[in-house]
Amino acid sequence: MKKNVSSNKNWYVIIMAGGRGERFWPVSRENTPKQLIKLLGDRSFLQAAVDNVLPLVPIENILVITNQAQAPEVKKQLPRLPRENLIAEPCGRDTTAAVTLGAALVGQRNTNGVMAVLPADHVIPEPKRFQQVLRDALDLAGRGQVIVTIGIKPAEPATGYGYIRVGTPLPPPHDAKPYKTVFHRVEQFVEKPQYDKALEYLTSGQYRWNSGMFVWSFVTLTQGLEKHQPEMAAACRRWFDAAAKGRLQKILDKEYPEIRKISIDYALMEQAQNVVVADGDFAWDDLGSWTALMRHLKADPEGNCAVGDFVHVDGARNLIYDARTKNRTPIAVVGLRDAILVQTDDAVLLAHKSQAQRIKELVRKLAESDRYRKLV
Repeated sequence: MKKNVSSNKNWYVIIMAGGRGERFWPVSRENTPKQLIKLLGDRSFLQAAVDNVLPLVPIENILVITNQAQAPEVKKQLPRLPRENLIAEPCGRDTTAAVTLGAALVGQRNTNGVMAVLPADHVIPEPKRFQQVLRDALDLAGRGQVIVTIGIKPAEPATGYGYIRVGTPLPPPHDAKPYKTVFHRVEQFVEKPQYDKALEYLTSGQYRWNSGMFVWSFVTLTQGLEKHQPEMAAACRRWFDAAAKGRLQKILDKEYPEIRKISIDYALMEQAQNVVVADGDFAWDDLGSWTALMRHLKADPEGNCAVGDFVHVDGARNLIYDARTKNRTPIAVVGLRDAILVQTDDAVLLAHKSQAQRIKELVRKLAESDRYRKLV
């Protein structure tokens, strides 16, 4: 982990680290999903997410929300994280529940807290530029009653992301130097579009990709929940009190399975009127499939991207990934094109690149089999 160089005692980061490990099977599994594996380099995505925010907040102000199956590995990968900063949800109830839980924990420590909610599994190759945006967003959220979301300037007409339509630029605070980050008022959140509409969004310059990164103060968030999700606001108060009394896990075990399952986008972001978007002017990828990994690997003249010992005759545009830890032998193919070939110590995946999103179907089928359930 990188050394903390500057911080604000009221700033906190909540890292959402609960995924199910389906899209990157067979490397990712239920106990070690995408955020806990090392697909690029020698750090997992979760470790990189923590590294990226340590220059802004101390490790004591970083909270990781995961689940009970993955908590042991999270603890192993983040040995400096205080024990009380690792929270295991009893079950998955989508992002509103996780955000509310994180807010209760931050509020119990510091009612003046300003928190960033970040996914654990994104690729951010330009951490310093990301840190500048996050620093400005934390400062802005701490000054007024605004909810900040980070929107990424589209680089292509992607159909796999939600979009945000931006409005007028936000003037800088009168009592501070102008931010290096540009903020806009949010006009509209838009669902994942078809290609033609995505192309229209790209060329207009008025849309940003919805990155799923949010920044708000404890006060602003709880006020938003009171107005738009009163049941979750009540849960926040109960969990706040339970955390103060050391009874949080017991209360969560009882209440969490009954919490409404809804994303924070639907529950709050699309309803609130005080939302602004920060221009995320940095390289970013949520790495949603094996094919997306190819954007971060060097290709040979035929377009093959390989991690491992790969030999081919007339192979083109393939992704070859060897994750074996022992008895590694060359992977050799003839005439294979536009394929995904992944090998681990106990499984092999071969799929056409156009079917990458259906790997989740395969994982569910494996889970239904007594013979193969152990591979999930």
